[in-house]
Amino acid sequence: MSPAAKWEYMKTIYERYRQARKKDKKPILDEFCKVYKCHRKHAIRLLNGAPPGEQRPKRQGGGNIIYGERVVSILEAFWKALGCLWSHRMKAALPLWLPWIRKHFPMTPQEERQLLSMSASTMDRRLKAKKQQARQRLYGTTKPGKWLRHQIPIQIEHWGVRKPGYTEMDLVSHSGPCSSGLFAHTVNLTDILTCWVCRRAILGKAEVNVTEAMEDMQEHIPFRLLGVHVDNGSEFINAHMLRYCRDGRVKLTRSRPRKKDDNAHIEQKNGTHVRQLLGYVRYDTPSAVDAINALYRDLLDPFQNLFQPSVKLVKTVRRGSKLHRIFDDPQTPLDRLLQSKQGSRVRVARLKELRERIDPFELSKAIDAALDRVYAMASELRKISVPRTIHRAFLETPSEIGSWYWSGPRVDSAIAKYTRAHYRDGLFQTKS
Repeated sequence: MSPAAKWEYMKTIYERYRQARKKDKKPILDEFCKVYKCHRKHAIRLLNGAPPGEQRPKRQGGGNIIYGERVVSILEAFWKALGCLWSHRMKAALPLWLPWIRKHFPMTPQEERQLLSMSASTMDRRLKAKKQQARQRLYGTTKPGKWLRHQIPIQIEHWGVRKPGYTEMDLVSHSGPCSSGLFAHTVNLTDILTCWVCRRAILGKAEVNVTEAMEDMQEHIPFRLLGVHVDNGSEFINAHMLRYCRDGRVKLTRSRPRKKDDNAHIEQKNGTHVRQLLGYVRYDTPSAVDAINALYRDLLDPFQNLFQPSVKLVKTVRRGSKLHRIFDDPQTPLDRLLQSKQGSRVRVARLKELRERIDPFELSKAIDAALDRVYAMASELRKISVPRTIHRAFLETPSEIGSWYWSGPRVDSAIAKYTRAHYRDGLFQTKS
């Protein structure tokens, strides 16, 4: 039966079906399915749909538009200046930023009421088209420190923390795809109680560099370091670090080997506070390290500790097969420190005065400009030597990038079997 004949048959059966009573529709459907050779549900949809040759008018979705384009544009500018935060954290930061929003984006009283009354879910929907973030993979470059492990106790949880000063610390490498040579690292420190974050860049991960970065951070955080929890990297598990912590009366603890959950607070900050900002490129010059430190010390640390609210996990509830995480109310690290009523009174008062004086929108623009300067200092890829006996299929044509050369392995379906260890080891052997 041709499509044209099917169409003509449907036109003749359509009116019969629409005028028939319910008990008479069953034989009509049986006949239609047999002739038309379709499923019964499909036949019902056709015969209950628009008449042949016509289209049913489309349903007008959505309700009345409450928030105008002006309010949505102000919301987008606020979201970008805030650092593209989660909507619940953004909603909590709105009253803190409101005086500066009024200064940069003059609003009518109605627009201001709409902005303040907008829920976090509505913010997510309005910003859905803008939320596109690149996902990249992080490769570690630290080696485990085997010595002095028995002198540094293991600690796996921090639920008993009641005062600021107990922190977690980790190292984030900026080596790019090549881990050879000397390159920059970020020493990342976060306080467990207040979520205060402090970072410093170092060139190479020597023991002295790490302790000097800790001394510099201690001078800028508004409380005394009481404890530092680290992983098992050799930059932390060494005699110099142990002596420094003992002399400064800082409790040094470590996580279990290959258990990143023991250091969960700083592992999360490695992504949100370092990797998302500096990316995965290589920085290996003193000028780049100085520029990154200026970015951390003068711009990013004040912005994220004074103006960016954060949430803390309170508990996890299992409902059936799903886990639901319950968070506390979003607060900035400075507000959490004020709530604890601890820390250096002089430094806390200075930070409160600084937050009232600084324009967060101008600070956000300065961060973007500083990031552009840092990106311009990223080094290109170094030359990677490849053994001469390597299989030809593994090599791409070397391409020149700036003043360096890069030759990388290409693995496709034709040579996928060589990814197995016993094949790869045989291919990469070199003659003595």
